[in-house]
Amino acid sequence: MRRLFYKGMLADTVEITGSDAHHLMHVMRAKAGQQIILVDDANQVARMEMTAFREDAVTLTLLERLEADTESPIDLILAQCLLKSDKMDMVVQKAVELGAVGVIPVRSQNCVVRYDAKKAAARQQRWQKIADEAAKQCGRTALLEVAPVTDIKSLLESENGQQDSVLVFFYENEDQQTVKDYLQKITARRIVLLVGPEGGFSLEEAKAVEEAGGKSVTLGPRILRAETAALTAMSVVQYECGDLG
Repeated sequence: MRRLFYKGMLADTVEITGSDAHHLMHVMRAKAGQQIILVDDANQVARMEMTAFREDAVTLTLLERLEADTESPIDLILAQCLLKSDKMDMVVQKAVELGAVGVIPVRSQNCVVRYDAKKAAARQQRWQKIADEAAKQCGRTALLEVAPVTDIKSLLESENGQQDSVLVFFYENEDQQTVKDYLQKITARRIVLLVGPEGGFSLEEAKAVEEAGGKSVTLGPRILRAETAALTAMSVVQYECGDLG
């Protein structure tokens, strides 16, 4: 059943406008009597019936409120250094499926791709659209937020002083502390995962992250592609601390 996210609160009658209304009427060719799942800003979920159509709006009538919270008990955020566009698209989509609440695209020294301000803003919009569609498809009850493209220095400054939060740094030169051992020691609700680009982190970047309190861990003895590392890291964290276990 089609799922929509509504900017407002559930009520007996709700009016959908904008791109969602256009999609229902002109793409899905929806008709009165068809049903959808609606999620509001408070993560409340309901089964709704389409009861009326105007040129730019669809009226929904409440049929049943649902107990359908699919959110993880942790706030998982992926800080992903920029990857080639198709790989970054895929990582954003899978972050939604794996229960992350945010993706922060990060510029680093060894990133293959380089965006000017205009291109970075366009990419952010594209990734947000991908994330929103993925949330509808996988049954999320909250939308993932894609942040503006930032750099490592700004990321570390923004993480300074965060409460009940840890920054986990997946570093190819780490050979002592495994992610499993580290995760079994923490109790923080907010977990930020920093994953490098195709070219890895520079020594200067690694030092800066560790000096800022990031905890360096290894995902094992094999070198993983950047997109594989991101998906593996999120899966391991959700298994140890979230809702995949």
